[in-house]
Amino acid sequence: MLTLLGINKVLAIYVGPAGYAAIGQFQNAVQMITTFASGAINTGVVKYTAEFHDNEEKQRTVWRTAGTIALTGAVLAGISVAILSKSLAGWFLKDESYSGVFLWFAVTLVFFVFNTLLLAILNGKKEIHRYVVANISGSLFALFVTSLMTMQYGLYGALVALAVYQSLTFFVTFSLCYKASWFKLRFLFGAVDKKAAKNLAKYTAMALTGAACVPVSHILIRNHLGETLGWESAGYWEAMWRLSSAYLMLITTTLTVYFLPRFSELKESIKINKEIFNGYMLIMPLSILCGVIIYCFREIIIRFLFSSEFADMEVLFLWQVIGDVFKIASFIIGYFFLSKARFKLFMFIEVYFAFQFYFFVTYFVRHFGLEGASMAYMFNYLGCFIFVLVMFVFRPE
Repeated sequence: MLTLLGINKVLAIYVGPAGYAAIGQFQNAVQMITTFASGAINTGVVKYTAEFHDNEEKQRTVWRTAGTIALTGAVLAGISVAILSKSLAGWFLKDESYSGVFLWFAVTLVFFVFNTLLLAILNGKKEIHRYVVANISGSLFALFVTSLMTMQYGLYGALVALAVYQSLTFFVTFSLCYKASWFKLRFLFGAVDKKAAKNLAKYTAMALTGAACVPVSHILIRNHLGETLGWESAGYWEAMWRLSSAYLMLITTTLTVYFLPRFSELKESIKINKEIFNGYMLIMPLSILCGVIIYCFREIIIRFLFSSEFADMEVLFLWQVIGDVFKIASFIIGYFFLSKARFKLFMFIEVYFAFQFYFFVTYFVRHFGLEGASMAYMFNYLGCFIFVLVMFVFRPE
C-alpha cells in the first residue's frame, strides 16, 4: 500500500491528471491481456491447491496443467500483442506512437503470467511468509522502476515501467518457490490432465468474464468523463480510484489470502456461516474506520499524496468511501461463491454490475457533474451487496 501511494505521488507530479487517465486505460488493457494470456486459471489454482492440501500428487497435477496452459497462452498472446501493438496503442491510448509500450509488454508477458501463477501456488499452499516477501518485492520493484522511468521519460516511461515491473518480480518469486522443499520446476510443465483442466475451466469462465467486463466498463467510464467533462476530470476519477484501491488493499489482501483458501476447505454450512460472521465483525469496522479517516483528512491527502492540480477531486471522496464499505461487504460473500465455483452466479454478478456501473455514471454525471461518478459507484455497490446477501441467505444447502 505504501509503495502504491508513493507511485501515485510520482505520477501526480510528473504526468498530471490527464496522464493519470492514460495510465488507467493502459492498466485496464494489461489486466485484460494478462487474464486471457494466463488462461485465467490462477483463482482455480488457489482453490484446488488448498483443497488438495493432503494430496501432493493432485496438487502437482493441477500445477502442471495450469503451467502448460499458461505457457501456451502467454506465448500466443505475446506474439499477438507485438503484431497489434500500433492498433492497441491507438485503441487504448489514442496515440499509435505509444506502440513501443505494448512491445515491451509483449516481450515480458510470459514472466508476468508465471509470476501470478507462482503467487497463486504460494497462496494455495498457505506459504504466507514467501507470499508476503514476493509481494513486497514486487511492490518495491514497482516503486523503483516506475519512479526512475517516470522521472526520466515522463508518461512514456511510466507506461513502460507499469508494463514490465511484475515480469521482473518473477525472478524473486521463482527463487522463493525454488527454495521450498515441495517445489520443483518440472511440476509446472507436462501433459494436461483433463479432469484438472475441466475444474480450472470453471474459473477460466469466471475470470474471463471479469477481465472482459470490469476493465471495459472502466475504459468506457473514463472515455465518458473525458469527452463530457474533460480528460482532467477523468484523471481525477482515476486518482480517486487508485487511492481507494490502495487503502482497501489492506482488506482485499486478507480476503484473497485467507478467505479464498479457507472457504475452499469448509464444507459444513454452520462453519461457513460462522466464518462469514467473524469476517464481518473484523473487517467491516476496519473498512468504516478507514473510510472515515480518508474522508476527514481528504484535503491533506490530496496535497500530500497527489498535488495541487488534483484539488478538484475532493468532491469524489464522500460517496467513494461509502461505496468502498459496500464493496468490501459484497466481496466477503463474493469470495464464498468464488471458492465454491458458483461460476454462473459469479459471472452474472460481474457482467450486470460492471455495466450497471457505467450506466449509473452516465446518468449521475449528467445531473451532478464529476461528483456523480462517485455517487454511481456507491449506488452500484449498495445494489451488489443487497443482491449477494440475498443469494447467500437463500442459497441451496
